Amino acid sequence: MTITEVSEKYDVSQDTLRYYERIGLIPRVNRNKSGFRNYTEEDCKWTEFVICMRSAGLPIEALIEYVNLFQQGDDTSEARKEILLEQRRLLIARMEIMQKTLERMNHKIERYELIIVKREKELKRSKD
Repeated sequence: MTITEVSEKYDVSQDTLRYYERIGLIPRVNRNKSGFRNYTEEDCKWTEFVICMRSAGLPIEALIEYVNLFQQGDDTSEARKEILLEQRRLLIARMEIMQKTLERMNHKIERYELIIVKREKELKRSKD
C-alpha cells in the first residue's frame, strides 16, 4: 500500500506516518523502485497498533520503549507486558476522570434544559 492509502485507511496524516517511522514506532517501510513507501501487511499492523495506542493516550516514549523491546525478541515479553499493564492502569484512571467530567457536563446541560423549558412556558403564558 502507498502512504496515501495507509493515511486514508487509518485516518492519519502522511506526515504523522513519516514521523512514526522516523522515530521507530513503525519499522522502516520498504520502498519501491521509484522510492515511494510500499507498506506491507505487517507495516499496516504496526501502524494500526501505534495509532490505536496513541488514540488511547499512550505517550510516544512508552511506545518507543515497547517497540524497542519487541525488536529485541521474546526474552522481553515480560517487560513489554509490564509496559502495557502500566499504561492500562493510567488509561483507566483517565477514563474515570473523563466519566466524572461527563457526568458533571450532563448535569449542567440538564440544568440549562430546565431553564429553557421554564422560559418557554413563561413565554407561552405571556402570549395567552
